[in-house]
Amino acid sequence: MGKNGNFNFREKVDQAALSKPLFSRMDKDIPSSIVVFLVALPLCLGIALASGAPLVSGLISGIIGGIVIGSVSHSSVSVSGPAASLTAVVLASIASLGSFDVFLMAVVLGRIFQFILGILKAGLIADYMPSNIIKGLLAAIGIILIIAQLPYAVGFIQDSGANFGARDNLLEQAIAMFKNFFYSLHPGAVVLSIISLAIIIFWEKSPLKNFKLLPPSLIVVILGVFLNLLFKYIAPVLHLSEKYLVNIPKIDRVSELVTFPDFNSITNPEVWGVAITITLIASIASLLAIEAADEIDPHKRKTPPNRELVAQGVGNTIAGLVGGIPLTSVIVRSSVNINAGAETKLSTILHGIFLLLSVLFLSSILNLIPLSSLAVILLVVGYKLASWDVISTMYKKGWNQFIPFVVTVVAIILTDLLIGIFIGSLVSIFFLLRSNYHNAFFIENTKIFKGETIRLELSNEVSFFNKASIKNSLWNVPQNSNVIIDATFSSYIDHDILEIFEDFKTTFAEENNINVSIIGLKDKYSAGKELDFVREDIEESKERSTPQEILDYLKEGNSRYVDGKLVSRRLRNKELMDFINSPPLATVVNCIDLREPLNVMMNTGIGDLIPIRAAGNLVDSHIIKSIDIACKQQGARFILLMGNSSNKIYLKALNEYMQHGYKDPDSLIAEALKAQQIPNKFEEKDLHIYADLITRWSIKESKKRIIKENPYLRERISQGKLGLATAFFNRENGKIEFSELYDSATVS
Repeated sequence: MGKNGNFNFREKVDQAALSKPLFSRMDKDIPSSIVVFLVALPLCLGIALASGAPLVSGLISGIIGGIVIGSVSHSSVSVSGPAASLTAVVLASIASLGSFDVFLMAVVLGRIFQFILGILKAGLIADYMPSNIIKGLLAAIGIILIIAQLPYAVGFIQDSGANFGARDNLLEQAIAMFKNFFYSLHPGAVVLSIISLAIIIFWEKSPLKNFKLLPPSLIVVILGVFLNLLFKYIAPVLHLSEKYLVNIPKIDRVSELVTFPDFNSITNPEVWGVAITITLIASIASLLAIEAADEIDPHKRKTPPNRELVAQGVGNTIAGLVGGIPLTSVIVRSSVNINAGAETKLSTILHGIFLLLSVLFLSSILNLIPLSSLAVILLVVGYKLASWDVISTMYKKGWNQFIPFVVTVVAIILTDLLIGIFIGSLVSIFFLLRSNYHNAFFIENTKIFKGETIRLELSNEVSFFNKASIKNSLWNVPQNSNVIIDATFSSYIDHDILEIFEDFKTTFAEENNINVSIIGLKDKYSAGKELDFVREDIEESKERSTPQEILDYLKEGNSRYVDGKLVSRRLRNKELMDFINSPPLATVVNCIDLREPLNVMMNTGIGDLIPIRAAGNLVDSHIIKSIDIACKQQGARFILLMGNSSNKIYLKALNEYMQHGYKDPDSLIAEALKAQQIPNKFEEKDLHIYADLITRWSIKESKKRIIKENPYLRERISQGKLGLATAFFNRENGKIEFSELYDSATVS
């Protein structure tokens, strides 16, 4: 195991190798790439316009984002392109630098920096983003999509369609839309939107769902073009003019696409400052976007963040060299890609190729597409990201998850993506610190032992700070493995970690033939309020002197075991001998059938108990001698005679006795029969009842024999210096029924 808790495999697991082959799902990827292309095209134009850059620069970035970054990245579903989150920075930078070609030099430098960040493995920041913040980001994007696309859906468009999807002055846009709604909508756009929405909503509820060749989103676009052409002849009032259609600028020659950077400006300090600013903002935006895309990926594949930074650096460097504006991984296009059914990154690459072909050859055809049809596709995506189910699910997870989620949504809508994420993260950290205040335990590193079975043992408290190491470890498990996730000692597990386990078990493990077992997991975890803190440490427990205190200590330990609130007793190897050299508290006599660990069942410290095992629960002279040595020589101050329910040793002996015609009973049950504790004859259905009766009789009889046959033990018990009690462990509920302390007054 490596220093960071990752597996030291002979060859590091390559996440790309675990993804589906590039051309394995062309039936899904080709239709989805067309849908993404149709949505991305006007977005590229709109963001370029909002950034104060040439319109063609947005198209260049979209093409490179699809072909170059799509090829280099290991993400199966993420789509890169010009991003609305960078519009304000790009606009201000172009103005401050004085020209677009000087700005391109800053883009080239910044993306080289981004490439270096990927090489230096700075992408780990993405693993530490809480899921409630990511879901808040997705919900905010969904609400923004709904607000931004609703005007196009109803035909409320004041400018040309080129600014489709721009986010500047979002609230002012929303207010203006509602003020002018009734007299500004276009009936043709409304009709197309209603028809398109009905198709998308009811597609999966009708026999059409069996038609897999084209996704409903693509059907909506094709039908929108056809209906609008039909309106021109049969219902002119519904016909949408060029103002309400996609508008691609005509490019006659490839050379018109290219703008080279001003390399002479490389010595300008302001260029370097802009480069660093764009690097930081774009890198964070890309990491957040791939984390969000992985969250909604139905296969829960994990995108390597460092590889993504490298891919973004390569793509942006090329974009800067040929005249493109900065690009990032984009949540909106990625969401559309996933919802359209994309399975591999072929969809992303093809969408970039389609953008290139459309610019060169298909602008006249694509300019027939109604913006209202595209708007409906994005409205549906926005609703899925911010649906009531998403909100109610977050609410049910508790206030410590719901409040940061809501704050993130509101902050992103009122400010921008990065500021909103920062504010939401601060609120989430507050709740984390609050829970850590209530649960003041040391958080141990995740332990995974490689062998025939990989075992992940969780620490006492697991928060989203442990998310990266746990997720990386699980997603690097080799195919055809056995995995055990042990949560027995965990008093609190964050929702993020529980979701990782669910995603791993239901998707990654199934797709890679990994057998997963999760043990010790509670139905519900609450931070702080339900935890029963035990403040005495192991050394204090060993100083207990009276038998009654020891018995109470064992009872309390079993209560914690039953309630699932165990105090962790794990120690480092170098401390083990110190605890074993301390005097034990008790010796426990039990049957070899009881394989459950005694120190866990009674939550005792290492070395607190000396187990003495035998076949059956009835002591003989040898066992009594062992008890004598444990107390006299090793210092045990308590004797516990312990039986357990459904004792297989007794069950087998009883069954053989019954099969032999109730003759020649095994010596293990002979004395119980002689003492008439069970009938001489019985039926098979009563075996478990009589096995438990023999167990209870044996431990009581053993108590009498110890007092009668060993003078030393009898004397110590009569003096109150040594305790004696019996116990019965119920395997059904984990509870141990302890007898009262043996009354020394009865010792003769």
